[in-house]
Amino acid sequence: MTAVLVTSPNAPPSTTTPNHHYHRLFQKLTQCTTISIPHLKQIHAQILRTIPPPHNLFLYSRLLHFSSLQDLTYTLKLFNQIPSPNTFMYNTLIRAYAHSKDHKEQAFTLFQELLEQENLVPDNHTFPFVLKACAYLFAIFEGRQTHAQLLKNGLGSDVYINNSLIHFYASCGSLEYARKVFDEMPERSVVSWNAIIDALVQMGEFHEGLNMFVEMKKWFVPDGYTVQSVIDACAGLGALSMGMWAHAYVLRKCEFDANFDVLLNNSLVEMYSKCGSLRMAVQVFEAMSSRDANSWNAMILGFAMHGEVERVFEYFSRMIDEEKLMPNSITFVGILSACNHRGLVDKGRKYFETMVNEYNIKPVLQHYGCLIDLLACNGQIVEALDIVSNMPIKPDAVIWRSLLDACRKNNMGLDLSKELARQIMESEGDSCSGVYVLLSRVYASANKWNEVGLIRKLMTDKGVTKEPGCSTIEINGAVHEFFAGDTSHPQTEEIYQQLDDVEERLKLVGHFPDSSQAPMVDDLDDEKGHSLRLHSERLAIAFGLLNSKPGIPIRIFKNLRVCNDCHNVTKLISRVFNVDIIVRDRIRFHHFRNGSCSCKDYW
Repeated sequence: MTAVLVTSPNAPPSTTTPNHHYHRLFQKLTQCTTISIPHLKQIHAQILRTIPPPHNLFLYSRLLHFSSLQDLTYTLKLFNQIPSPNTFMYNTLIRAYAHSKDHKEQAFTLFQELLEQENLVPDNHTFPFVLKACAYLFAIFEGRQTHAQLLKNGLGSDVYINNSLIHFYASCGSLEYARKVFDEMPERSVVSWNAIIDALVQMGEFHEGLNMFVEMKKWFVPDGYTVQSVIDACAGLGALSMGMWAHAYVLRKCEFDANFDVLLNNSLVEMYSKCGSLRMAVQVFEAMSSRDANSWNAMILGFAMHGEVERVFEYFSRMIDEEKLMPNSITFVGILSACNHRGLVDKGRKYFETMVNEYNIKPVLQHYGCLIDLLACNGQIVEALDIVSNMPIKPDAVIWRSLLDACRKNNMGLDLSKELARQIMESEGDSCSGVYVLLSRVYASANKWNEVGLIRKLMTDKGVTKEPGCSTIEINGAVHEFFAGDTSHPQTEEIYQQLDDVEERLKLVGHFPDSSQAPMVDDLDDEKGHSLRLHSERLAIAFGLLNSKPGIPIRIFKNLRVCNDCHNVTKLISRVFNVDIIVRDRIRFHHFRNGSCSCKDYW
């Protein structure tokens, strides 16, 4: 028989002693690990009939615990029938809502209700649940209120609460506050260090995240969660040696359950792909005993960014045919970007239609961006603009920039280029340096040097500065960073001597600088050539030539798209100096070997 919620017993009182009933129900509610909702309702009815308040409070707390794991609606009804719920009961319900899928905001509502109770105060178990809900909802105002309340309650030194605060502030993008909480903690745990390292890495502070990891090792032994953050930081920096160390550490020191093992291996696949070692990414992937859709997506995206288009299609087929997994939105981002990197217009159209019609996946901005860039770069500007006009999502500045750059490459005329530049300024504001640089290149390609000068003056008048090129290279486990024209490195003198040697040897094979790639530099050709030779990737390559061991590829990671002149120079360096060079720019990987590039000069 299934009992229902009642407010008063319908059956006559039992003649059995209340003490006997209490112990019988106590055993049921403490010895079981799970109890079904129908059974809980039966127990609830028995409590109402046989155990008077306040003796039933503990039994109600157990009922709340079990029901909160299964049915929040019933749990709330049960909670509302308790005459004087205590803090533990509030915590149970707050935790349940914080962990719920669709009702996390109720956690803060209940927290406010708890604060209004005269005889109750939140404890060190209350605040982490509330902060968890605020973090998920990006509720920065409510989270700060919670922070103020816990300080008022004298819980500012609680390690568990402070760990939750770090996670909350980091989730809301307030890295400064997360760091402040961490720095002021009187006591820290492994979780504290993991939280701040993960916060730094997720916010793109990869160097600082690794520095924090080095500091952590003085106090604690890193666990699997620490190493996962380190792996993510290595992926962001392209720090292959450190990433390989993290991989080896995991194999030696850490044990995980099956779910975390998949998660970690997915991160390793992504890290090796982003660090330029596709061979290691494939090795990790193929050795996985269990894979999920994210595993296949990581591998497909890895192949795509390296321009391995055939393998993208191969692994997509394996994902569907062998693993019987359904592709998702991210899968098609990888496929469409692969088509884009190779200029496969027909296949790009086909896969876009397949995504929509066969898999019922609603296109997002990234899908449209890949297709529009693919069409525009292959001269299909009209079709690309038609998609922009009809897509249900407002195009962002990235799409407008790709169209503007395609106009330059395809000589589509200045009027259209100026209109696209106007659209970019509307999307990003007129303080964005990228649009000025792109438009100046359009004018430079058309030999309109007066207009280039006007753009430079306009940038100066508006206080707009060009985003500086930055390239990193890892040598012997240390990451070295170079900016365009950098003179801060300890080996600056040797680097510039190496640049002179490179320039002389490239002249012998017929290289001349492409001055259109330096439109923001004064008109003198020698100054333009000098500017190009000081691009950040050239400095990093020169440093690599000086310090890399023979036979080891030089791996460069750049924050901007590589320019035509640097691309041509790097091809020549790979041939003249007999060295493999791998460059990851903002768009993709370029593998230079023996005078040619894996992109086949299409990027």
